[in-house]
Amino acid sequence: MGVISLYGRHKSEFTVEKSRFITYAAHTEGEEEARAFVASVRAEHPLATHVCYAFVADKIGNLQRFSDDGEPSGTAGMPILDVIKKQKLFETSVAVVRYFGGVKLGAGGLVRAYTAGAVQTLSSAEKREYLL
Repeated sequence: MGVISLYGRHKSEFTVEKSRFITYAAHTEGEEEARAFVASVRAEHPLATHVCYAFVADKIGNLQRFSDDGEPSGTAGMPILDVIKKQKLFETSVAVVRYFGGVKLGAGGLVRAYTAGAVQTLSSAEKREYLL
């Protein structure tokens, strides 16, 4: 018996009201590896307005973290984490990069955009079972 997580690193991209959203997702074992994944995404996009993320870094779901990275509270990190949890994924990290396009999306628009990025990337990602 095991848990389901991603196999490899996955990416998707879309635009909403001139803001560019690029989502990355990967299998990460433990908080250190999850934070290193987020740091690598941030390093790849040093000019991004925001790099919001969420991860479930263990095999039982107790080690969860998220960040709105300057977006209004509750509009980015928690929606991304909700997608990971709804898909019943463990040892999984998702980071969504946003390049602001000049049009404010509002709280509801941000929640929809960050959720859509996570859903799009995780739904198309290859998944594997990892033994406990």
